[in-house]
Amino acid sequence: MPESVCVLGLGLIGGSVMRAARAAGREVFGYNRSSAAVEAAGADGFDASNDLAATLDRAAREQALIVVAVPMPAVGGVLGEIARRAPGCPVTDVVSVKGPVAAEARARGLDARYVGGHPMAGTAESGWAAGDAALFEGATWVVSVDEGRDPAVWRRVAALALDCGAVVVPAASKEHDDAAARISHLPHVLAESLAIAGAQGGALALALAAGSFRDGTRVAGTAPALVDAMCEANSEALLLVLDEVLGTLREARAALAEHSSTSALTAAGHAARQELEHRGAGRKVIEGIVPGEPGWLEALREAGRAGAVLVALPGEDPR
Repeated sequence: MPESVCVLGLGLIGGSVMRAARAAGREVFGYNRSSAAVEAAGADGFDASNDLAATLDRAAREQALIVVAVPMPAVGGVLGEIARRAPGCPVTDVVSVKGPVAAEARARGLDARYVGGHPMAGTAESGWAAGDAALFEGATWVVSVDEGRDPAVWRRVAALALDCGAVVVPAASKEHDDAAARISHLPHVLAESLAIAGAQGGALALALAAGSFRDGTRVAGTAPALVDAMCEANSEALLLVLDEVLGTLREARAALAEHSSTSALTAAGHAARQELEHRGAGRKVIEGIVPGEPGWLEALREAGRAGAVLVALPGEDPR
């Protein structure tokens, strides 16, 4: 029988994990601080509680896989409770940064049972009602391959991602955070900036706003506190990529001012977008790397750096 899953935090991602894991045949139960979310989950037929101690006691009895799905500012406190009440359980998370969560896990003595995770999926909505069992279908789910990871825990975390319909990309925490700054956190900063620019144009500008503006500002609809939590937790990597982008914009401004030309910017941007399209069309599948065998972590790191994905655990049939 598939192992049980304990989800701590029933927002968009945590709620979607509960739904997807149950759809895959797993027993699921969860916790949320807000009684409203607990009541909503219960109304939808899910086993949820706002008693963290009782939830973790149950996780300890069942040796459930614990999924931490709270915002980064709450991670330390939740991990502290896990260390006190369910230290023997395997632990993962779905937080958008990996280095800071890994550091919190080490600080609380959970490193040996922790493997980080980050599903690269979401919407601008939040809360239990926004969750969707199909949210992760075909999505990428990062599973960390830092040194010292327990292969048995790693398999359990990867199996959950696969059961939820995702493909797994293995990555070291720092490499994940550097990449996430570029493709997840920077887009939020740019979307906020673009939304502000449109609003500063007044009612006419907003009346004329069409597809490109709506698409470019979509994630600015995310609750500001959630954006702050992810961007501030990854500030070092985000600052580096922001400096790169500001340099690109300064060069584009200079070219427009001096030569009335945007061609260098548009040509480079178009080429970069085409590279993304072509890469997504034919991803390499990871095969033959067995967690626990000599060199398995480095082999998975190399595969992840090359953009390869895991679609099934060794010894199991692909979905």
